[in-house]
Order: sequence, then structure tokens, then C-alpha cells
Amino acid sequence: MFEKLKALLEKYDNINKQLMDSDVISDQELYKNLMKEYKNITPIIEKYKEYLKAQAAFDEAVELLDAGGMDKDFKEMVQAQYDESKESMAKTTEELKILLLPKDPNDDKNVIIEIRGGAGGEEASLFANSLYRMYTMYAESKGWKIEVLNANETELGGYKEISFSIQGEGAYSRLKYESGVHRVQRVPETESQGRVHTSTVTVAVLPEAEEVELEINEATDLKIDVFRASGAGGQHINKTESAVRITYLPTGLVVECQDERSQYKNKDKAMRVLRSRLLEERQRAQTDEIASVRRSQVGTGDRSERIRTYNFPEGRLSDHRIGLTIYRLEYILNGNLDEVIDALATADQAAKLSAQEEE
Repeated sequence: MFEKLKALLEKYDNINKQLMDSDVISDQELYKNLMKEYKNITPIIEKYKEYLKAQAAFDEAVELLDAGGMDKDFKEMVQAQYDESKESMAKTTEELKILLLPKDPNDDKNVIIEIRGGAGGEEASLFANSLYRMYTMYAESKGWKIEVLNANETELGGYKEISFSIQGEGAYSRLKYESGVHRVQRVPETESQGRVHTSTVTVAVLPEAEEVELEINEATDLKIDVFRASGAGGQHINKTESAVRITYLPTGLVVECQDERSQYKNKDKAMRVLRSRLLEERQRAQTDEIASVRRSQVGTGDRSERIRTYNFPEGRLSDHRIGLTIYRLEYILNGNLDEVIDALATADQAAKLSAQEEE
């Protein structure tokens, strides 16, 4: 590990020099790529320098203790330096192990989230709206930008399905653990008998793909249909054929968008969703080939996996992947997701560390 860190420090210094070179500065693409790499390496280098500082203090203390000839007070001070630096070295070593874990290449990307009502009819649609509200409130607290891509509303204000993008630094790194089946247990607003019902909602979190990542030949790969948009209870119905349905012919994947009144805007949004779904499928195929990678993940992609229960009578949220239970359900549904996401990220890191040590 420390040989790797030495090499990384050399690379860091080299990039630093390149970033001050006028030829590099004038090449926008090269400068952008170097800045991104520099930014990714910086936390590791800062932690490594912290380790080197502790190591220097430790070596100095060892040398003084071995030499002897100190009075009692000075020896106690040197012993304290020895203990503190040894503890600091052990702590920073563990932190460096985590920082050196292979980074998910999608972590810095924007995301597209798709929420669909599952079992439970109207109640599932209403809870889909609750989850949409939770994610948008969380995004707003981070200063991220939200854009609805497509929505199929019900008469009672729920969503049969809604897809939206969240744009902001680290959006995927925080929200990727949300993919899966979310189960809700509560007395439905549509139920007069006061019985607790169980419903489900599926959530898919897709890293938003850039055009350069996937080459799509619009002439041969796509079938594009336009139709009139529809809304809940006859509301918001567009009189023109502005809604867009795109079929990706090689696989039969279908994407629709009717949120905008402009056919051009709907097509643009639908293409963003299509690219992201195709990227997800390609990455899923790659990870399926690597069993060890799948074992080291805390369920970050399988939308058929039941990941969480929201129990309203008990005010409880339970994440089944890591055995997490929190009795502040309303607080979390108001967009305060950091406690849950931090716990999932920590468990993911621990699993990956364990898998790495087994190799």
C-alpha cells in the first residue's frame, strides 16, 4: 500500500506542475481532465502526508527513547509523543485503506431517478409521490438541481410513475443505494376502516450517461413516435402531438416523455433517459461477470431487491441490507437522508475492504 502511495505522491506533484504549464492551460480538454484527476487524488495525498508527519514524530520518539539519558519529565513527554504518533499512524492507515478502494466511476455523475408504484394500487402511487418529495427535498438541501423528465399522475395526486434528473456534484455517489423495492406499511388515505396495508414502490437510480459514452445511430437504432400527452382526470392534456416515445430497436427498450409541451424538449429528455438506461444495462452486464464485485456491494443496482420498509404506525424506517432501524420516519421523509446514506456508504466500504483482504 505504501509503495502505491509513494507513486501516487509523485504523480500528484507531476500533475501539479502540469497544471501550471501554459500549454496545458491553453488545452481546455487536457486541463479539465488533469484537474479532475488532481481533485480525486488530493484527499488521498493529504491523508498520506498526515501519516508521514505522524511517522516522523514516531521515529523521533523511538530514537530519543532508545538513546536514554532523559530526566523524568522529558521522558514522559517523549513517551506521550510516541503513543500519540503510533495511534495516529494506525488510524490514518485504516483511513488510507478506504481512500484507496477503487472508486465507482459513476460517483461524480448526475442521476436519473425512476419511481414506479408497485403492489397496492392507489396507495402505492401515493407513496411514490412521498418518495419523490423525499428525494427532491434531499436534493434541495444539497443545492442540487431537479428536473422532471416524465410523470404519470393519478387523480388523487399520486404517481403511477415519475422520472426526474438530479444534477449536482456527487449526486450518484449519495443516491446510488436507493435502487430497489421500498415497502410501506400504513393506513391508506383511501381506507376508511383504519387497517394497515402493505404496498410497494420500485426505485431505479441511473447514472446519467454522456453522449460520448454511448454511440446511438438515430437512423438505424431508433423508432420515434409522437402522440398527444394525457394527464390525470383529463387535466393538462395537450392538444398537439408533443409527447414522444422512443424505441431502441436492438433491444426493444422503450422510453416515453410527455412532461413538456414542446416535442423537441420531450425528445431531448427521452434521449437522456434512454442513454442512462442503456449505460445501466451495459454496466450491469459487466458487474454480473465479476462475482467478487457483486459480493462487495450493498445492493446498489437490483431494483427487484426489497431494500427498505417504512412503517408508519411505529414511525420506523428499516433498511434490510444492513439491519438499520431508525424511529424518526417523518424526519427522514422530509428529506433528511444523510444518516441512512452514511450508514449504507460505511457498510459498503467495510464490505469492499473485507473482499479486498480476502483476495
